[in-house]
Amino acid sequence: MNLYSTNLFLDLVVFALVFQVALLLLLALSIAIRIDAEESSGVCDFKPGLKPRPHSVSILEFGAVGDGKTLNTLAFQNAIFYLKSFTDKGGAQLYVPPGKWLTGSFSLTSHLTLFLEKGAVILGSQDPSHWDLVDPLPSYGRGIELPGKRYRSLINGDMLTDVVVTGDNGTIDGQGSVWWDWFESHSLNYSRPHLVEFTSSDHVVVSNLTFLNAPAYNIHPVYCSNVLVQNISVSAPGESPYTIGIVPDSSNNVCIEDSLIKVGYDAISLKSGWDEYGIAYDRPTHDVHIRRVYLQSSSGSSITFGSEMSGGISNVHVEQVSLYNSFSGIEFRTTKGRGGYIRRIIISNVELKNINMAFGAIGDCGSHPDDSFDPNAIPILDQITLQNVIGSNITMAGNFTGLAESPFTSICLFNVSLTIPATSTSWTCSNVIGFSEFVSPEPCPELNNSYSNFSSVCYSILNSYGKSANL
Repeated sequence: MNLYSTNLFLDLVVFALVFQVALLLLLALSIAIRIDAEESSGVCDFKPGLKPRPHSVSILEFGAVGDGKTLNTLAFQNAIFYLKSFTDKGGAQLYVPPGKWLTGSFSLTSHLTLFLEKGAVILGSQDPSHWDLVDPLPSYGRGIELPGKRYRSLINGDMLTDVVVTGDNGTIDGQGSVWWDWFESHSLNYSRPHLVEFTSSDHVVVSNLTFLNAPAYNIHPVYCSNVLVQNISVSAPGESPYTIGIVPDSSNNVCIEDSLIKVGYDAISLKSGWDEYGIAYDRPTHDVHIRRVYLQSSSGSSITFGSEMSGGISNVHVEQVSLYNSFSGIEFRTTKGRGGYIRRIIISNVELKNINMAFGAIGDCGSHPDDSFDPNAIPILDQITLQNVIGSNITMAGNFTGLAESPFTSICLFNVSLTIPATSTSWTCSNVIGFSEFVSPEPCPELNNSYSNFSSVCYSILNSYGKSANL
């Protein structure tokens, strides 16, 4: 082989190696949603690692039968009562082996791991008498759907520390079809239960599980701090009424990541109390980080803020998300009487596909718990940033309808490209003030304000998150 042939051979080898590396990089980029931006630091970057518990028992040791027919509520209750004795000894694990474990509602304890093995399915009973009744949440004043008490969630805990619900892709199935029928036929006596709910708890982890057919919400941390929801799958039929995936409610330091959610209504919904009850309780939802999630909501929105937001919602960072086959992509909901605020929200690196309305901010959305709400409690919506968004097959770009008494302010749009039909109305705007740059289709004049004070506010918001608009 002469020198020319040797050099040519080496060049071809180098080219092949470079080509293979490029293919691997493209494959990685196709898996993670990255649109001209780097992943930023946030709550999810400071999550603790899970440590094994020094003690473990199987639900079988307490007489449970995994045939899908035997009621195991007492077995779960007795097992957890026993494991309370290990609270000051490093905690313990309750192991659920493969099988179908029918149960009513049961409560966990601190320093406990509930572990569902692959093939283990916890089934929620379809007999409402197997679900305890509890008082309404103080920030709501009543059940969400009916006045008075509500059904306790299937797996629940109050005032806990260090509690983990996890597994090797085990399943929690709420068997919610009967609850959906009762809801639609108006034959419920109390508001529907959820699958997992923790109240007033700290250091909560829900991970590596599949959630099916929740009667209402799937995961509901309320008045909680330091919550991690990671690597879960949530599914309910598209026609299931008002089923919601994850609901951080008056909670802080919440991380939601690496999950797939397909439900009837909202996939992820941030809340903080209802009208005068939420104002009086005064516990906001703040410091929430959502990333690398795939969301579908048949009749609602993939990501929502409100409409119950009377305690306030702030400092929320959403990034690297894929929203598809949904009625709306991202919505901010509120109404007169709510009070509270939604502010300092940044949403970046978003892929939208097959969405009726990409963005919404609605000032007259939602009902009231009773007639005692204060109509002069006007909500505030301010400092909302949407950047690096690509959307295909979008019917309407956005609807931003604020309140005359309190216009929505500092709505910032950067680097947004949406493909919509030429015959569709792109944007609807009223009582809103914002700034936009490199947005297609061109937004309404209210969102295209070029005054320096509006643009400087929007750029300062980006800088506060250490982000670049990549313009």
